[in-house]
Amino acid sequence: MPGVPASVGLSAEECRKAAWVVTPGGYRYRGAGAVNLALAVALGTKLPYAFYRLPLIKCAQDRAYDWIAANRHRLPGDVPHCSQHPGECA
Repeated sequence: MPGVPASVGLSAEECRKAAWVVTPGGYRYRGAGAVNLALAVALGTKLPYAFYRLPLIKCAQDRAYDWIAANRHRLPGDVPHCSQHPGECA
């Protein structure tokens, strides 16, 4: 929605590049941290985010997230199957 990123201090470009979580208190979490925090909230447990905060885990997940985000156009699922294979979707 137009204006939503700016309402929490983010640009549309920042939102295209990474997942974000913004808490009611205004704290912003990007990338792997945002995914882990969203997962923790969805599951109703602090475990995913607590596990993510372990130094080696955080480093590994941040690197993996950044690589995937930078290469998502090369990964399966970026283009709908029927757009790639119209003959299979009659």
